[in-house]
Amino acid sequence: MIHDDLSCFADALPRVAALMGLDLGTRTIGVAVSDTFRSIASPLETVKRRKFTLDADRLTDLAQARSIGGIVLGLPRNMDGSEGPRAQSTRAFARNLSARLDLPICFWDERLSTMAAERALLEDDTSRARRAAVIDRIAAAYILQGALDRLARLKDEGTR
Repeated sequence: MIHDDLSCFADALPRVAALMGLDLGTRTIGVAVSDTFRSIASPLETVKRRKFTLDADRLTDLAQARSIGGIVLGLPRNMDGSEGPRAQSTRAFARNLSARLDLPICFWDERLSTMAAERALLEDDTSRARRAAVIDRIAAAYILQGALDRLARLKDEGTR
């Protein structure tokens, strides 16, 4: 099931399970994962995009190997909040992935996630070649961490 609302996504998740964050690009997919308590996002790998079935097979393998309970997919909105062709492509990817992988999927606004990842790598004095190799998985971690932080706030609000 695909969710635009994070609270509905939270209701669909197992009580304890890791989440996977995805930064979908035209040539690569950045992948990050959380711990089972959903507090910390860690970059995992960058999947080179080929055909959808091959990409989905790799993501399925990663999800099964790490007992993933749900997927947070970065949605590339325009700066004014509208959705353009890249957002529509991301939504289509989510529909196709959902048909193959029985996990809840939620969209997370990814505006500026790549810029934040780039800034962090520059501050860490990472070489240009290394930045190119890891930027997508770092951006996926930023996307996932944003969702994790919001999920934690929703949980706190629910216990008050």
